Amino acid sequence: MKKLFLLSGLVFLCCGPALAEANWLTDYEAAKAKAKSDHKLVLLNFTGSDWCGYCKHMQAEIFSKPQFQDYAAKNLVLVELDFPRFKQQSDAVRKQNTKLASEYDIEAFPTLIVLSPEGKPVANIMGYIEGGPEPLIAALEKLRKS
Repeated sequence: MKKLFLLSGLVFLCCGPALAEANWLTDYEAAKAKAKSDHKLVLLNFTGSDWCGYCKHMQAEIFSKPQFQDYAAKNLVLVELDFPRFKQQSDAVRKQNTKLASEYDIEAFPTLIVLSPEGKPVANIMGYIEGGPEPLIAALEKLRKS
């Protein structure tokens, strides 16, 4: 009987509700308004989610990690600006993302743009970030405190 309870507990821990994933918005204007009202930085993630290898690595090695998700929930408004080749995307989102890529002079994927709570650019991080969530969190924390 004890083994059955232990097994049930393990199944619950392994298969129970996962940590909430980071809430990535796709509406740039709504994200800026939320950041302003919540006094948080905005993290714009320019990505090619279904074709860019480094973008996929950042998703798996940084954005999906609980440490990043916890930090983001408390300190950031996340915006995914995706340029997929195979996934469907609404015309409005595609137009918005193209306009923003031009506005922020995006030349490569992945690129992260950090905005102040007032919507002003404060950092541009181009390329893959090695080392898991810690280096990105450290850089964001430095920006948040400046």
